[in-house]
Parts: sequence; C-alpha cells; structure tokens
Amino acid sequence: MFRKELKVLDCTIRDGGLINNYQFSKDFVKAVYRATCDAAVDVVELGKKLEESDEYTREKYGAWNFCDDDDLKEVIDSCDSEYRPLVAVMYDVGRVDVSKLQPRDQGPIDMVRVACYVHQIDAGIDLIKRCKDLGYETTINIMAASAAIETELVEGLVEINKADEVDYLYLVDSFGAFYSEQVTYYGEMYKKYAPDKELGFHAHNNQQLAFSNTQQAIIDGVNLLDATINGIGRGAGNCNLELLLNFLKNPKFNVRPVYKVIQEHFVPLREEIEWGFNDIYGISGHLNQHPRDAMKFRADKEHKDNCYDFYVKSIEA
Repeated sequence: MFRKELKVLDCTIRDGGLINNYQFSKDFVKAVYRATCDAAVDVVELGKKLEESDEYTREKYGAWNFCDDDDLKEVIDSCDSEYRPLVAVMYDVGRVDVSKLQPRDQGPIDMVRVACYVHQIDAGIDLIKRCKDLGYETTINIMAASAAIETELVEGLVEINKADEVDYLYLVDSFGAFYSEQVTYYGEMYKKYAPDKELGFHAHNNQQLAFSNTQQAIIDGVNLLDATINGIGRGAGNCNLELLLNFLKNPKFNVRPVYKVIQEHFVPLREEIEWGFNDIYGISGHLNQHPRDAMKFRADKEHKDNCYDFYVKSIEA
C-alpha cells in the first residue's frame, strides 16, 4: 500500500505511558525518539502536556504526563539524525493550562492533539483555536465514538467542520470494539458531517484488529495513522508501528531502527509491565467497554487469566 499523502504518527510514549503512569526513563524516551527519527516517521507524540498540581505531581504521574520544554529539548537534542519528525503532545480537555504554552517558534512542540469526549467538543475546539493562534498544527481526537449517542456525535462533527483551526479530525477506537465495518461506517459519517477535515485514525487492539482496522482506514481514505512501537499502549495496546511501516511500502520509511529498539528496550520492558492482547481485553473490546475494568482485573495476579469469571461479571454488570 503506497499513497504519498499517508503520514504516520508514533504515539508510543503517550499511549504507552497509560500503563505505567508515564514512568519512562529519559534513556528509554531518547531511544524511542531516535528510532522514530531513523525510521522517518512523520510525527512523534512524546506524551501529554497536563497541568501539574500538589496532588498531580511529576514524581507520582511521570514526567511525560507534563512534557516540560526542557525535558523535550533534552530528548530532541540527543538525536543527531538528519531526519526530524514533528513533535506532538496531547491535551486532555479540563486538565491543561494553555496560557503556559509558548508560541510554536519559541519551543520544541510542533503539534497539539486535543482529546475530548463528545460532550466536550466545544471545549476542545476552544483549546485548538488558542493553540492554532500560537502557530501549532492541531488535531481533535474524539474519544469513545463507539459509545456516543449518534445524534450528539453528528452535532459535534458539524461544529468541528466549522472550525478552520482544526487540521485533523481523529476517529478513535478507544475500546478496541470496532470491526472493519464500523471503521467504514464511522469514517463515512465523519466525512459527511465534517467534509472539510483531513481524517486520522487511532486503533486499539482489544480484539486483535488494530492493524487490520488501520488498513481499512487507509482503504477508506484516512491519511494520518497512529501506531506504537511493538504495539505498546493502554491495555491491549495499539497498531504496531513496525507492521504498519512494512505495509505502507513507502521507501522513505525504514523499519530496521524500530526492530532494533524493540530488541534492545521493549523486550526487557515486557518483564516489568504488560501490554498486548489477552482474552480479558478481548472480552472488554467485544462488549464495547472501557478497558479500565479489564486492567484492574489483570492486576490481580492470582486470577488475572480467569476469563470466564470476567465475562460473567461484565455481562451481568
């Protein structure tokens, strides 16, 4: 599959941080950044940029939940690769202070991605407008579209289409519940009610469909694709970057650095934290449920594989 308009966004640190409170070492983040540079990925998302408080501290919630400019600059400056991807961070509506964001030409960030639920779309658009005023490329990522009331989603899409400041509109399979039919269905809805927006797609792997659903999004004309190294991400994880780069067949991409960082950094990391498909996450995806209950269930080491118990508990809840 080759289409020159296709771009790849690596969200390894941002989505992967959801399973370890963003407690990645700087050496690990530098290794990931180096791999994305050498692989010629278009955009790398290095975490969230949330507001720190007395309760919500870097020590407890990790540096990459806050993405201070100094931390980002240290990572970026550690790589001498000729190719540099755009650097992105994510804002969660209601948990940020945009007044602390410097103009794009004065800091290390190129793109701000705003994550919001359907009922927060107006607030998300407001955040994006302020980021665009500062010169940033922008995306709006509507979370849990599969659980939204469709009429409310449509109203939100119409409002997004009016906002010139939104560069990319993301279809997000937050619960890993989509089959290819849903990717196409929602994609057509997004195109109908927000026809002026470029689309992005972010998949989760609860039913082992993140890669194939990303392929379907490509077939349906989506041009910005999210993936993570080794599929790391919340719960069952995401579309594997290495598989996606192989599939795209764009000669600019180089998958070798990705396999190198997997061997050297991700294989050892699997001894410390868990991600990827198992039947517990498969059940949560099938039932279109947020993975928080599945993650909590997996934390009980003695009973974490009791898929029948989890299934009965889930359908009776």
